[in-house]
Amino acid sequence: MAGSLVAVFLGVTFLTGTLVLGDTLASSIDRYFSGAYGRSDVSVRNATKVSDEPWGTRGQIDASVLERVRRVDGVANAEPVVQGSGQLLAKDGTTIPSRGPRTAGNWLNDPKLNPYRLAAGRAPRAPDEVVVNKMFADEGHLEVGDRTAVLTPERVAVTVVGISKFGSEDAFGETSFTAFSLEGARKYVAKTPDRISSVAIRAAGGVSQDELAARIRPVLPTGTEAVTNRAQVDEGMTAVQDGFLTVFRTVLGAFGGVALLVAAFSIHNTFAITMAQRTRESALLRALGAGRRQVVTVAGAEALVIAAVATLAGLAGGLGFAALLRLLFTQFGIGIAMESLTVSATTLLIAIPAGLLVTLVAALGPALRASRVPPLAALREVAAEPSRPSDTRVIVGGVFGSVAAGTVVLGAAGGQVATAASGAVLCLVAMVVLGPVVARPAAAFVGAPAARLRGVAGALARGNAMRSPRRTAGAATALMIGVGVVTLLTVFVGSLRASLEDGVAGSFKGPLVVDGGSNETGGFDPRLVQEAARLPQVRAIAGLGTGAMRVDGRVATVAVGDPSALRRVLDLDVRQGSLAGPGTFAVSKKIADDRGWRAGSRVGLTFADGTAQQVTVGAVYDATDVTGDYLVPRTVWNAHTRQPLDTRAFVDLRPGASAGSARRALTALAEPYGAPDVETRDAFIAAQTSEMNGFIAVVYGMLALAIIVALLGIANTLSLSVHERTRELGLLRAVGATRPQIRSMVRWESVIVAVFGTAGGLGLGVFLGWGLGAALGDPFAAPPVQLAVIALVGAVAGALAAVRPARRAARRAILASIAAP
Repeated sequence: MAGSLVAVFLGVTFLTGTLVLGDTLASSIDRYFSGAYGRSDVSVRNATKVSDEPWGTRGQIDASVLERVRRVDGVANAEPVVQGSGQLLAKDGTTIPSRGPRTAGNWLNDPKLNPYRLAAGRAPRAPDEVVVNKMFADEGHLEVGDRTAVLTPERVAVTVVGISKFGSEDAFGETSFTAFSLEGARKYVAKTPDRISSVAIRAAGGVSQDELAARIRPVLPTGTEAVTNRAQVDEGMTAVQDGFLTVFRTVLGAFGGVALLVAAFSIHNTFAITMAQRTRESALLRALGAGRRQVVTVAGAEALVIAAVATLAGLAGGLGFAALLRLLFTQFGIGIAMESLTVSATTLLIAIPAGLLVTLVAALGPALRASRVPPLAALREVAAEPSRPSDTRVIVGGVFGSVAAGTVVLGAAGGQVATAASGAVLCLVAMVVLGPVVARPAAAFVGAPAARLRGVAGALARGNAMRSPRRTAGAATALMIGVGVVTLLTVFVGSLRASLEDGVAGSFKGPLVVDGGSNETGGFDPRLVQEAARLPQVRAIAGLGTGAMRVDGRVATVAVGDPSALRRVLDLDVRQGSLAGPGTFAVSKKIADDRGWRAGSRVGLTFADGTAQQVTVGAVYDATDVTGDYLVPRTVWNAHTRQPLDTRAFVDLRPGASAGSARRALTALAEPYGAPDVETRDAFIAAQTSEMNGFIAVVYGMLALAIIVALLGIANTLSLSVHERTRELGLLRAVGATRPQIRSMVRWESVIVAVFGTAGGLGLGVFLGWGLGAALGDPFAAPPVQLAVIALVGAVAGALAAVRPARRAARRAILASIAAP
């Protein structure tokens, strides 16, 4: 019972911890959004939305809007806001790494409108003076009075006159914000005194946000809108909830569900064994007049007590687990500081019923079997469990397994992820049903080496594992699920990485890449590409940037570049048309097929500044790993932005040119542009998949708990099995078996069960990983080293799970064991 309690406790701890982490992250993001606009009441901004991101790009508006707004009754103060791309350079002139946006703008003088506050120094006054946020000042080793530069994308030499904080935080997430004076922001960021990004407005006393916004709207020109602070916060949170948070909660919830599912098998096996051992007791209760419902009630009461105690303990443990997860995610860097844990009512309403119901449902089957014991069983010895599965189980399991495998294969062949995923769920069901069917032959096969190499102890271990296939399957299935999920993710991520590597490697054959980071507000001035093209070692070079716009009315992230230059360094596998013209608009084959486009089709583009333009599809390509689904000509893009940026440049060299010499020349040339990395092709390809390493490490750490629960189940099963075989163990000792032999027998029985579960999990995980990867179009790439480590860990863990049961079995006194009832 203690083992079952621990299993439920760990399962509920896992589920509660993941749910609390989701609540904490949502609360932290909400806090960030609430402070993002200071204590402004209304903002006036461009009405054109071209991105679904919470801080998606919006175009500039006419600066004359400011004076119109200031004249509206109820406006206490209004200040212009200028914001755009601005990369702060460190003291040594290099770009400061950041996972968040790299922005620059103007310092708002009204402290109620400014979400930032001065932590040191003063506000900027001259155009070349800036205030930088503390996180990036620390990372760039900058202090008040230091000289550095900001790339807007032109290099602007500046003096740091102040250090700011976002409320109590060192930065807004991991956003770099460099604040110029209004004059400096207009000159270097907006590039004109006639345009601004938005207007921040504070209401006079007694005027509500909604009322003020209603008064402002009539004076606004077409293409602008007035939005309340509350609406902006809700808008941002909705975007996060519908995107990142939904995925985050789903993934974490799935891990919690796996842990509880594994715990359910441990509970079920425990109750199945204990109820089987109490067969005569149940029969005596029936003989004395107890009804079936009463027998079920007794077992249910036991399960309920375990569930209640374990669930309450799991809620407390979940808080500690959430704190650990918060630390892990902070270390891996998600860009949001999560200070205090937040527990919502929804978390409690999910975790408490889940812990109770999983335990009760897991105990229901054994309780029903106990209630069906005939009263006459009290008068005779009865077998605790059937040694062979029923014909019904064999038939149902065979049908289920065939349908499940066929569904996965069908989804993989047809590129249907939903079909493959549903097949994966069916495979889990089939595995549970077929477990007792394959347990006996599998234990015989896995245990054969032990029987040959370990003599009598090995043969007895093999026989014990084969004796109760339902029990063996129950213990192994829990481990099978944990190992299967780990293997599935390993194969899936390996295939995804291989797909990305193959795609990038297939598209780009050149030796060098100038990598400025993939962030939309990070990169380098396109003039770097123009200067690099004049190097004697360079045969061809093409820059590539990113942006957001509406394509045919739909929000889209696009690649920006010169198609005619890109075709000389990238192979985009053009299926229709040509990339020869510098003004060619191109789309992927997938998008073209979905929208019914082809070369020559007319497509409408809407830019962040609100202007619309019709373009002709000049090419349709199939290789999307580098450019994505849309390629917009830079000549078209630059007409609607004042801050053109390249995030990467692909370089091909002249025949005979030294890659090392070219790399040194490019590195020196790139230094004034923030020193973006000049990487070899192989290093660039490896960098594209490096972010997966942190994710997979967190996943392995979280799934390790599910495997620990499974191993507790094996230890629990062995302990109960040892207790059940007390007389048998005593007789073995009486006929000459030594204590080391008894320990060896129990250990090998555990290893057989663990190897059975690990092998089944590996096979299932590889199959499902192939199916889901193939449905997404990824090549099959099962990492052999990782899979070998998983197999080794499973076998070793099985031996560790048997340490305590084996020691208890060997310590039993011979005569007391033989005399046991």
